[in-house]
Amino acid sequence: MKFIAKLRSQNQEIMYFHKEGHSLILSTIAISSVALATVFLFDAPVWVSCLVGTVCLFFLITFLQFFRNPTRTTVVNASHVIAPADGKVVVIEKTVENEYFKDERIQISIFMSPINVHVNRNPVSGVVKFFKYHPGLFLVAWHPKASTDNERTTVVVENEKGTPVLFRQIAGALAKRIKWYVKEGDRVAQGQEFGFIKFGSRVDIFLPIDAKIQVQLNQVTRGGETVIATI
Repeated sequence: MKFIAKLRSQNQEIMYFHKEGHSLILSTIAISSVALATVFLFDAPVWVSCLVGTVCLFFLITFLQFFRNPTRTTVVNASHVIAPADGKVVVIEKTVENEYFKDERIQISIFMSPINVHVNRNPVSGVVKFFKYHPGLFLVAWHPKASTDNERTTVVVENEKGTPVLFRQIAGALAKRIKWYVKEGDRVAQGQEFGFIKFGSRVDIFLPIDAKIQVQLNQVTRGGETVIATI
């Protein structure tokens, strides 16, 4: 079942609402309906009716914003690494990746604010060679230890050229529910959903040292569309 918004954005995206938010959206509508019916049934003062209506509308709009899932068009290219999330590039640096590669890589981190689309998409096509879920803390997403201490998942996909790319979902102070839809051995397609982080946080990507980076710090990315590197 999919919720479809009738409005289109300026770039003519059709807006869906993600399955992770369906129960919360429906619950909000149901609770709001009961609250408003109760207010009118008991003939509450106008200010009470306005307050209840405003609160109900606020939560409904907030959840619709959080769980929107716009259509995206991915131009599949084995040499490209596509942004796995909407957000802002907050890190581009050489670092040692200690979980899987255990050597130096280029790290790109994309911060997802509460107003961004929270769908996570495969940056490359290929086979999932490694997957692991790590329970952990909920430090703010920009904390230096967030990538090693927070709740997170690690996914490694080897593309058709044999180049492995590691990407990591990281929970933040608000995002305490990470969802993933992949496991080791799966064949995945570039731009396809691999997970969802409720209410924001960030995604880290670890690339070979010789990768050509195509984005800059503070650049805004569109998940499934923005080319962040060439490998």
